[in-house]
Amino acid sequence: MTEGLRERKKRATRQRIAEAATELFVARGFAEVTIAEVAEAAEVSVNTVYNYFESKEDLVLPPDRASAGRLADIVRERPAGTSPARAVLARLRAEIRARDRALGLTEGFGRVFGMMRAAPTLLARLEDLGERMTAELAGVLAEEAGAAPDDPLPRLVAAQIGWCHEQVLGEIGRRTAAGEDPGTIAAAVPALLDVIEGLLGERVLDYPGEAFRAPGDGTTRS
Repeated sequence: MTEGLRERKKRATRQRIAEAATELFVARGFAEVTIAEVAEAAEVSVNTVYNYFESKEDLVLPPDRASAGRLADIVRERPAGTSPARAVLARLRAEIRARDRALGLTEGFGRVFGMMRAAPTLLARLEDLGERMTAELAGVLAEEAGAAPDDPLPRLVAAQIGWCHEQVLGEIGRRTAAGEDPGTIAAAVPALLDVIEGLLGERVLDYPGEAFRAPGDGTTRS
């Protein structure tokens, strides 16, 4: 469906607000900037800022980009015959090759990352996001496996997959903080993924079994 004029204007306004906020946050620190100052820099009203972003933290970590459903969505969308763990590892490798912004592999992210590390509320948001990602993934795995409510296996497998995701993001963050450029980081991180994959046992890598269940319909993946 073609995007209409109204939608394009709304998207442009949202982007302008986010860019103005990021510039101010990086220059002065997240805690030091008010929503009123963001609105003034973006040439909109304070109410308009809140119409697009429910909280100040959303200006840096908007729910549509920093989604708790990220890992669950990767698993739901995976190709037939691919296990959840292998699907997440494959997506991470593809995003690294593409220097995807979802992993922070873009020019200029180092300054943004430094600002985020210095903001306790943003760090708390990231920690909560990771926990919710794992919880949503556990729900998908339990559904696919037909697991009993008290079966801990889906939750434990989801925790292992979430750990893989966390280690990749952490490595990118450490290298970014050390001043490495996105190209250098993208070239180095696949080796870490190889080590991570080697540490995972077959029970995690192939869960929920050789005939991978299709999400929500009780069938199996061929």
